[in-house]
Amino acid sequence: MKKWGLVVTIFFIIVVLALLVPATLLLAKESTAAADFRELYQNLGTWMCAGVVIAGGVLLLWLKVDTTQQRLKPRTHVLASVATTALLMAILTLCIVAAVGVGIRGDNFFNVLPNSAPWAALASAFLVPWLIWGILFYRLWRESDDPISHAVSWLFRGSVLELLIAVPAHLIVRRRHDCSAPAVTSFGITSGLAIMLMSFGPGVLLLYKKRMEKYARTSAGK
Repeated sequence: MKKWGLVVTIFFIIVVLALLVPATLLLAKESTAAADFRELYQNLGTWMCAGVVIAGGVLLLWLKVDTTQQRLKPRTHVLASVATTALLMAILTLCIVAAVGVGIRGDNFFNVLPNSAPWAALASAFLVPWLIWGILFYRLWRESDDPISHAVSWLFRGSVLELLIAVPAHLIVRRRHDCSAPAVTSFGITSGLAIMLMSFGPGVLLLYKKRMEKYARTSAGK
């Protein structure tokens, strides 16, 4: 089980860093050069954004692996599962709000940020949904024996909804020839794809676990 968890984790990291990160730039700009990609990978913000998504995927994958191998108490994993899922849902929520905003107002949407301490406003816009989702998931899953299964379901549905909003918004801002708005919608698209792909990781291990348990019961019956 751990071997498959490692394979899925490495595959997910490669997809995010080698495909989805460049895809953000390709969607945001009409023409790109090798220097643009080099600058993208040299940007600290790129590694921070990719790192958050990768860390979330790794946590969910290895929580599932550890649960099946070590038989830890469900309560031990609830808070970690809740915090990780809430973090990723907060990213999707922020991307949905931003995609709707730039789709309607274009580049003028950025005027909602205060002139003083804009990064503090962005941090608050991220932390508030993280807290709200965290409280909701904790209340829903605190007695659950398998919170990872619920997390996978929520992340998959959330990523689908986010893509259904971000893709049309991207087409709108592209057609209007907005300047900065396409960067927002392209980040939303690739973030949604990354989280959707990540939700398949624990799902694959869960199916594998159920199949192995089925074989074990069949062998025991014989």
